[in-house]
Amino acid sequence: MSQKLPSILAEKIAAKSRIFTVQSQHLAFSNGAEVVYERLLAGDGGAVLIVPVLEDGTLLLIREFGAGVGRYELGFPKGKIDPGEGWKEAAIRESQEEISHLPKKVELLDSVSLAAGYMTHQTHIVLATDLHPSEAPGDEPEPLEVVPWHLDDWQELVAHPDFSEGRAYAALLLVLKHLGKI
Repeated sequence: MSQKLPSILAEKIAAKSRIFTVQSQHLAFSNGAEVVYERLLAGDGGAVLIVPVLEDGTLLLIREFGAGVGRYELGFPKGKIDPGEGWKEAAIRESQEEISHLPKKVELLDSVSLAAGYMTHQTHIVLATDLHPSEAPGDEPEPLEVVPWHLDDWQELVAHPDFSEGRAYAALLLVLKHLGKI
């Protein structure tokens, strides 16, 4: 079913912080309903989430502090796409910064929203293979712990209490499907 997009009656910035911009949108729907929504505006380019896989099927995860949940979280390397970069350059750079490996091959598996109801942000999920040791300085406040995890043990990873980010689940599912594991 194809529906007509609502008309934008007004938009304004409702709040702004160092990293967040909240936009208020007054919309009119085709049935006459008018609603004011608030949404978080993303910066340019979005972000990448990289699933690094060694030749033997080992994933390279990271353990880092997640301020949103107030604990250390197990997940995949990720980061914003810097000005002038595309998803490919950002994935290569973030791999070197966060897991000290340079991928010779990167494949875009999908681009996902975080919360389509109130965020404009997109994360590009990237499979990184043919990995070689190569460090680059990053912007993390402390060194990241690299945690190897074999892909065949993916069910234990999903059950791990520190592996809880939705993007990480989506990325793991996409990689499992791409590699013919499910």
